[in-house]
Amino acid sequence: MALEARPLAPSGTQIELTCGDQRAVVTLVGAGLRAYSAGGRDVVDGFEADRMSPAGRGQLLIPFPNRVQGGRYDFGGRTHQLALNEPEAGNAIHGLTRWAEWMLVRAEPQDVVLEHLLHPQPGYPYSLALRVEYALDAAGLAVSVKATNVGADPCPYGSGAHPYLTVGTTTVDTTVLHVPARTVIHSDAHGIPTGSEPVAGTAYDFRRPRPIGPVRLDNAFTDLERDADGIARVELRDPDGRTSVVLWVDASHPYLMVFSGDTLPQPERRRSLAVEPMTCPPDAFRTGEGVVELDPGESFTSRWGIAPGGIEQRA
Repeated sequence: MALEARPLAPSGTQIELTCGDQRAVVTLVGAGLRAYSAGGRDVVDGFEADRMSPAGRGQLLIPFPNRVQGGRYDFGGRTHQLALNEPEAGNAIHGLTRWAEWMLVRAEPQDVVLEHLLHPQPGYPYSLALRVEYALDAAGLAVSVKATNVGADPCPYGSGAHPYLTVGTTTVDTTVLHVPARTVIHSDAHGIPTGSEPVAGTAYDFRRPRPIGPVRLDNAFTDLERDADGIARVELRDPDGRTSVVLWVDASHPYLMVFSGDTLPQPERRRSLAVEPMTCPPDAFRTGEGVVELDPGESFTSRWGIAPGGIEQRA
């Protein structure tokens, strides 16, 4: 384990993991994945150490991924109001821990464990003990996120992550994409779901690998087709098929958000593809769909990972 000499980096202390020709950098601010490369090429389109994470790059999304319309939801017989940190759309977005300092528990050359205690606050009056592990091995990068309700009352919980994947293409237009999902969720201009439909016969059907082309993607996908090991795998390939990356999710992630970056400023616009594991869909705290209810003392663990070059990944 090596600490980069950037003590005042906006994303905090930088923790470097290495395994063979793989290199990942995890940040103490937000417990995020700032960089990941293999064989000298970027697998994750991250950000520099002297920047704040832009557009959610590499961040963990806890205790809810994506958006909550108006930041308002009901739970436990009470109405709660989250801060509207997407003010232009009037939403709460991407949870409460993205800008928090996490505690370094263990750091090895190939493995790091971080923890954070999420205290009760306006809009989320619950206590969560959070633990995340990033581990590199010959199969790639594996991420495990565990949340434990350490409060006195049941609490709502969801989690997600926001890596941007790249196979080295100038834009995502020529990237060949495979998303093993039967259903796509559509959203309005504010990112709030308006309904869903089968992907068959639509521009969102990537069950067979094909170039993204001009398709604008800012959609959640569900009804995931899983392999025999219970893992669902999204794959990106360059047009020649020589470079690839797989993002995998375990059964705790029934949803994947796929974002082609059309609303980002240049030069980030459509430069890489965000593939976001989610335990619940957008606006879940308000609708209740997919939300995990944690009783006092109860824990929930979710796992996902990235495999560069199409190498086999762990279940």
